[in-house]
Amino acid sequence: MKVSIITATYNSRETVDRTIESVLLQSYPDIEYCVIDGNSTDGTVDKLRQYENRFERRPHGKFHWISEPDNGIYDAMNKGIERSTGDIVGLLNSDDWFTTNDVVEKIVKAFTDDIDAVYGDIHTVQKETPDVCSYRCNSRIFRPYLLKFGWAPPHPSFYVRRSIIKAYGAYDPTYKIAGDFELIARYIHRHHIHTKYIPMDFVTMTTGGASTKDAQAYKDGIREVSQACKELGIHTNGLKLSMKRFISMVANRI
Repeated sequence: MKVSIITATYNSRETVDRTIESVLLQSYPDIEYCVIDGNSTDGTVDKLRQYENRFERRPHGKFHWISEPDNGIYDAMNKGIERSTGDIVGLLNSDDWFTTNDVVEKIVKAFTDDIDAVYGDIHTVQKETPDVCSYRCNSRIFRPYLLKFGWAPPHPSFYVRRSIIKAYGAYDPTYKIAGDFELIARYIHRHHIHTKYIPMDFVTMTTGGASTKDAQAYKDGIREVSQACKELGIHTNGLKLSMKRFISMVANRI
């Protein structure tokens, strides 16, 4: 079973090494790694070229990359999906990395015939202290009804069959921050896909993503989550969405 991992980059020269190295260190052999760069100007492309030979030495390993302008992160992710060929598809941000070397191996083992997607846990770190956990996202308590609170499995831990993407669509590029929530909610709420939780930490995530940068981004994210819920028929309101952080705190204490 081939696994496609997609990374969207833009001026990621300072962080992308650790991301790519964590893919190379994975114990599972049949990995296709696809990097979609948004026409970086800081030397990111030179970094990508340096890794071409490293992937050629991996058994079954494949490395594809392009660098061209895009229309945002979800447009870039869709390009990666279109250019990749794996049976299973997942995303890894350009400043994040796999927490352990057997993450992909355990993901593949969890995909029994009746499972459409899997998810797990992640933890975040500050850029200045990458070895110190600042927040842990435990997905064990996730149930579909929690979507109305804006609470979904963390995007970097969500791996889905390509057949599901083909059947129900990829990312909606009209979203700027919550396109990952919309996709996961669309699959789970509208199409009732079969998912499985894997009790392990998938990814170490550096804080500062599109939905965590500042107060305005947080407000924009809430607005987009509310929009996604409305479009998908998930009954929610501002009060429910404001409880997301409280639910996360409860999840981490169970």
